[in-house]
Amino acid sequence: MRLENNESKSSTSYFFDRDGTINIDHGYISGTEHFEFIDGAIEAMHELITMGFILVLITNQSGIGRGIFSQDQFIQLTRWMSSFLERNHIHLAGVYFCPHHPHALIKQLRKSCDCRKPKPGMFFAAQKKLHINMLHSYMVGDKIEDMQAAKSAGVGTKVLLRSTNLINITKDKMIADWILNGLRDLPSRIKQTKKSI
Repeated sequence: MRLENNESKSSTSYFFDRDGTINIDHGYISGTEHFEFIDGAIEAMHELITMGFILVLITNQSGIGRGIFSQDQFIQLTRWMSSFLERNHIHLAGVYFCPHHPHALIKQLRKSCDCRKPKPGMFFAAQKKLHINMLHSYMVGDKIEDMQAAKSAGVGTKVLLRSTNLINITKDKMIADWILNGLRDLPSRIKQTKKSI
C-alpha cells in the first residue's frame, strides 16, 4: 500500500526503512508519544534532498495485521511524521507500507504477499509510480531483509546500518555494499564515493 505526495521528476531515489533507521525502534510504534527521531537523521535527510535525491519510505508494518494497531493509526502517525519533516524542509515523495503477515490475526491481512520485505513489491510500486532509476538509487535500512528486498529490486547501492539486528557482520557484508554506524554518515559517504570516481 502507498501514501504518496506529488510526483517528482527526479529519477534518483533514496529509499529508507523507518523503525531503526530514521527513528528509534521501540517495537510496533503506533503513536507520536513513542516516535523518536534518531540523532542526525533529520539533518541527513535534509542534506540528501539538497543533493538531488527524492526520499521514499519503505516499511513493513505487520503490527496492523497482527491487530496491535490499526491502519488508521499508522496513517495518522505517518501524516504527523511527514508534517514534521516538511517543517524541516524535508519532502517525502512516497510512503509505502506492508500491513501483511503470514500469521496475522486479521484474516484479510494474513498472507504471504509480494510487498513484505524481503520481497521487493514496495520498491517496484515506487519505481513505477515515481519513475525511479533503481541502479542509481540507494536503500538504507537496519535489517538484512531491507538489503535482500533492495537487491531483488535492482537497487544500485545497499546501505546497512549497524544495529542489534546484525547477528553476523561478516555474512551481512555479503549483501550490503556499505555498512555505516548511522544515517548521519550517509551524505558524506556518498560525497566521498563521487569524488573517487
